[in-house]
Amino acid sequence: MQSSAGSKVITGLPRYLWLLLSTALLAGCAGPALEDYKDREPVLTPQEFFTGELSARGVVKDFSGEVIRTFDADISASWDSDGVGTLDEVFRFDDGEVQTRVWTLTPDNGALHADAGDVVEPGTMRWQGNAINMNYVLRVSYGDDTIDVRMDDWMYLITPDTLINQTTMSKWGIDVGEIVLVISRK
Repeated sequence: MQSSAGSKVITGLPRYLWLLLSTALLAGCAGPALEDYKDREPVLTPQEFFTGELSARGVVKDFSGEVIRTFDADISASWDSDGVGTLDEVFRFDDGEVQTRVWTLTPDNGALHADAGDVVEPGTMRWQGNAINMNYVLRVSYGDDTIDVRMDDWMYLITPDTLINQTTMSKWGIDVGEIVLVISRK
């Protein structure tokens, strides 16, 4: 039988204190906000940076942070008169695999709706200052099958011609890997 005093205590702490500590821990796990970059330079505008021919080099890391693959990529980027962008990407991995992805970026209330053939949940690309953030679900090969992985994509313009892209991959809210790459304008 539990006393009324016992029902107010969780692991030795009053419930309100437990709730306060839990909230503080969860808030500490929150990532950066796009607004944090609003005053950073150089200013990153997708329509300006993603134009013409670009190249990329990067790594894929597993859940432990170990690099499991390296790659390089060529990106051909263009925009039509309606403001719709196309990023045609060709990735070449160190194990010989070649992947292509063609993004369509459609204007959407000051942001860009981002979709591609292997994207099962399109993203919305937003930007401020020198940063872009986009969150989407990508279908990737896994053994003889595929899985859907949430991609939290952050891009930072370092110089007018150099961008660093860091993507956290997660499944069921658990981080399962990371992609880090540098994109350069040719």
